[in-house]
Amino acid sequence: MTKTDMDSAKVTNIDSITVSASVLGELFGVKDRRIRQMAEEGIVIRAAKGRYKLVDSVKNYLLTLKLAADGVEVDLVDGDINYDEEKGLHERVKRHISELKLQVMRAEVHKAEDVERVMTDMLVAFKTRVMNIPSKMAPVLENRDVVFIKDRLSGEVLEVLNELKEYDPKAFYSEEYVEENEGEYERDRV
Repeated sequence: MTKTDMDSAKVTNIDSITVSASVLGELFGVKDRRIRQMAEEGIVIRAAKGRYKLVDSVKNYLLTLKLAADGVEVDLVDGDINYDEEKGLHERVKRHISELKLQVMRAEVHKAEDVERVMTDMLVAFKTRVMNIPSKMAPVLENRDVVFIKDRLSGEVLEVLNELKEYDPKAFYSEEYVEENEGEYERDRV
Protein backbone atom coordinates (compact mmCIF):
# COMPACT_ATOMS: atom_id res chain seq x y z
CA MET A 1 0.00 0.00 0.00
CA THR A 2 1.46 3.33 -0.99
CA LYS A 3 1.36 6.49 1.08
CA THR A 4 -1.36 7.89 -1.19
CA ASP A 5 -3.43 4.74 -0.68
CA MET A 6 -3.06 5.08 3.12
CA ASP A 7 -4.09 8.73 3.03
CA SER A 8 -7.26 7.94 1.10
CA ALA A 9 -8.07 4.68 2.94
CA LYS A 10 -11.39 4.65 4.75
CA VAL A 11 -10.96 4.59 8.52
CA THR A 12 -13.75 2.72 10.28
CA ASN A 13 -12.55 2.58 13.88
CA ILE A 14 -10.60 5.28 15.72
CA ASP A 15 -11.23 4.02 19.26
CA SER A 16 -7.68 2.76 19.68
CA ILE A 17 -5.92 5.97 18.62
CA THR A 18 -3.72 7.54 21.27
CA VAL A 19 -2.16 10.97 21.08
CA SER A 20 0.36 13.02 23.03
CA ALA A 21 -0.53 15.86 25.40
CA SER A 22 0.64 18.40 22.84
CA VAL A 23 -1.63 17.01 20.11
CA LEU A 24 -4.62 16.90 22.48
CA GLY A 25 -3.74 20.37 23.75
CA GLU A 26 -3.66 21.72 20.22
CA LEU A 27 -7.03 20.10 19.52
CA PHE A 28 -8.60 21.57 22.71
CA GLY A 29 -6.80 24.90 22.45
CA VAL A 30 -4.98 24.52 25.78
CA LYS A 31 -1.42 23.95 26.92
CA ASP A 32 0.14 20.52 27.64
CA ARG A 33 0.06 21.26 31.36
CA ARG A 34 -3.71 21.77 31.27
CA ILE A 35 -4.08 18.39 29.49
CA ARG A 36 -2.20 16.73 32.37
CA GLN A 37 -4.46 18.53 34.86
CA MET A 38 -7.54 17.37 32.96
CA ALA A 39 -6.16 13.81 33.10
CA GLU A 40 -5.93 14.14 36.90
CA GLU A 41 -9.52 15.44 36.94
CA GLY A 42 -10.67 12.46 34.85
CA ILE A 43 -11.71 14.50 31.82
CA VAL A 44 -8.84 13.32 29.62
CA ILE A 45 -8.26 9.53 29.63
CA ARG A 46 -4.65 8.43 29.98
CA ALA A 47 -3.69 5.33 27.92
CA ALA A 48 -0.02 5.20 28.90
CA LYS A 49 2.60 7.60 30.18
CA GLY A 50 2.39 10.68 27.96
CA ARG A 51 -0.32 9.12 25.75
CA TYR A 52 -4.07 9.78 25.88
CA LYS A 53 -7.07 8.01 24.35
CA LEU A 54 -8.27 10.38 21.66
CA VAL A 55 -11.94 9.36 21.33
CA ASP A 56 -12.71 8.99 25.05
CA SER A 57 -10.86 12.20 25.88
CA VAL A 58 -12.69 14.22 23.23
CA LYS A 59 -16.08 12.80 24.33
CA ASN A 60 -15.42 13.63 27.98
CA TYR A 61 -14.10 17.10 27.14
CA LEU A 62 -17.16 17.94 25.02
CA LEU A 63 -19.51 16.61 27.69
CA THR A 64 -17.70 18.65 30.35
CA LEU A 65 -18.06 21.78 28.21
CA LYS A 66 -21.77 21.07 27.64
CA LEU A 67 -22.44 20.48 31.33
CA ALA A 68 -20.49 23.61 32.25
CA ALA A 69 -22.57 25.60 29.74
CA ASP A 70 -25.71 24.18 31.36
CA GLY A 71 -24.42 25.31 34.76
CA VAL A 72 -23.76 21.81 36.11
CA GLU A 73 -20.63 21.51 38.22
CA VAL A 74 -18.64 18.43 37.23
CA ASP A 75 -16.29 16.49 39.51
CA LEU A 76 -14.43 13.85 37.54
CA VAL A 77 -11.69 12.78 39.94
CA ASP A 78 -12.91 9.20 39.94
CA GLY A 79 -13.02 8.87 36.15
CA ASP A 80 -15.81 8.69 33.60
CA ILE A 81 -18.81 10.97 33.45
CA ASN A 82 -22.15 9.24 33.68
CA TYR A 83 -24.05 11.20 31.06
CA ASP A 84 -27.44 9.73 32.01
CA GLU A 85 -26.91 10.67 35.66
CA GLU A 86 -25.85 14.20 34.76
CA LYS A 87 -28.78 14.55 32.37
CA GLY A 88 -31.11 13.35 35.14
CA LEU A 89 -29.69 15.93 37.55
CA HIS A 90 -30.11 18.63 34.91
CA GLU A 91 -33.72 17.60 34.26
CA ARG A 92 -34.41 17.63 38.02
CA VAL A 93 -33.12 21.22 38.22
CA LYS A 94 -35.25 22.24 35.22
CA ARG A 95 -38.32 20.64 36.87
CA HIS A 96 -37.60 22.50 40.13
CA ILE A 97 -37.32 25.79 38.24
CA SER A 98 -40.63 25.09 36.46
CA GLU A 99 -42.30 24.31 39.79
CA LEU A 100 -41.02 27.58 41.26
CA LYS A 101 -42.28 29.54 38.23
CA LEU A 102 -45.68 27.91 38.64
CA GLN A 103 -45.75 28.80 42.35
CA VAL A 104 -44.91 32.41 41.45
CA MET A 105 -47.68 32.45 38.84
CA ARG A 106 -50.15 31.09 41.44
CA ALA A 107 -48.95 33.73 43.93
CA GLU A 108 -47.81 31.01 46.33
CA VAL A 109 -44.31 32.50 46.41
CA HIS A 110 -42.95 35.89 45.42
CA LYS A 111 -39.66 37.12 44.05
CA ALA A 112 -37.50 38.79 46.69
CA GLU A 113 -37.15 42.05 44.76
CA ASP A 114 -40.94 42.28 44.35
CA VAL A 115 -41.50 41.70 48.08
CA GLU A 116 -38.90 44.33 48.91
CA ARG A 117 -40.53 46.86 46.56
CA VAL A 118 -44.06 46.28 47.86
CA MET A 119 -43.03 46.24 51.52
CA THR A 120 -40.98 49.41 51.13
CA ASP A 121 -43.89 51.21 49.48
CA MET A 122 -46.30 49.93 52.14
CA LEU A 123 -44.07 50.91 55.06
CA VAL A 124 -43.30 54.35 53.64
CA ALA A 125 -47.05 54.99 53.26
CA PHE A 126 -47.64 53.67 56.80
CA LYS A 127 -44.92 55.90 58.25
CA THR A 128 -46.36 58.92 56.45
CA ARG A 129 -49.86 58.21 57.78
CA VAL A 130 -48.61 57.68 61.36
CA MET A 131 -46.51 60.84 61.26
CA ASN A 132 -49.56 62.81 60.06
CA ILE A 133 -51.77 61.73 62.98
CA PRO A 134 -50.61 64.51 65.38
CA SER A 135 -51.12 67.35 62.90
CA LYS A 136 -54.43 65.93 61.68
CA MET A 137 -55.84 65.25 65.14
CA ALA A 138 -54.50 68.22 67.14
CA PRO A 139 -57.20 70.69 66.01
CA VAL A 140 -59.96 68.12 66.51
CA LEU A 141 -58.77 67.14 70.00
CA GLU A 142 -58.19 70.64 71.32
CA ASN A 143 -60.12 71.28 74.55
CA ARG A 144 -61.70 67.79 74.59
CA ASP A 145 -62.02 65.34 77.44
CA VAL A 146 -59.73 62.32 77.85
CA VAL A 147 -62.30 59.74 76.74
CA PHE A 148 -63.01 61.59 73.48
CA ILE A 149 -59.28 62.05 72.80
CA LYS A 150 -58.61 58.37 73.51
CA ASP A 151 -61.46 57.20 71.23
CA ARG A 152 -60.46 59.46 68.33
CA LEU A 153 -56.76 58.57 68.56
CA SER A 154 -57.56 54.85 68.81
CA GLY A 155 -59.85 55.10 65.77
CA GLU A 156 -57.21 56.93 63.75
CA VAL A 157 -54.47 54.44 64.71
CA LEU A 158 -56.72 51.48 63.83
CA GLU A 159 -57.51 53.03 60.46
CA VAL A 160 -53.80 53.35 59.70
CA LEU A 161 -53.07 49.81 60.94
CA ASN A 162 -55.88 48.36 58.80
CA GLU A 163 -54.02 49.48 55.70
CA LEU A 164 -51.19 47.10 56.63
CA LYS A 165 -53.41 44.03 56.78
CA GLU A 166 -54.65 44.33 53.21
CA TYR A 167 -52.74 41.67 51.23
CA ASP A 168 -52.94 41.75 47.45
CA PRO A 169 -50.79 39.06 45.76
CA LYS A 170 -50.94 40.99 42.47
CA ALA A 171 -49.08 43.86 44.11
CA PHE A 172 -46.05 41.59 44.39
CA TYR A 173 -45.71 41.17 40.63
CA SER A 174 -43.53 43.64 38.86
CA GLU A 175 -44.82 44.85 35.49
CA GLU A 176 -41.81 43.32 33.72
CA TYR A 177 -42.61 39.89 35.19
CA VAL A 178 -46.20 39.97 34.03
CA GLU A 179 -45.18 41.07 30.51
CA GLU A 180 -42.28 38.59 30.23
CA ASN A 181 -44.25 35.60 31.43
CA GLU A 182 -47.66 36.36 29.98
CA GLY A 183 -49.02 33.14 28.53
CA GLU A 184 -45.95 31.13 29.57
CA TYR A 185 -48.06 28.62 31.46
CA GLU A 186 -50.23 28.12 28.39
CA ARG A 187 -47.15 27.54 26.16
CA ASP A 188 -45.72 25.02 28.63
CA ARG A 189 -48.93 22.98 28.63
CA VAL A 190 -48.97 22.55 24.83
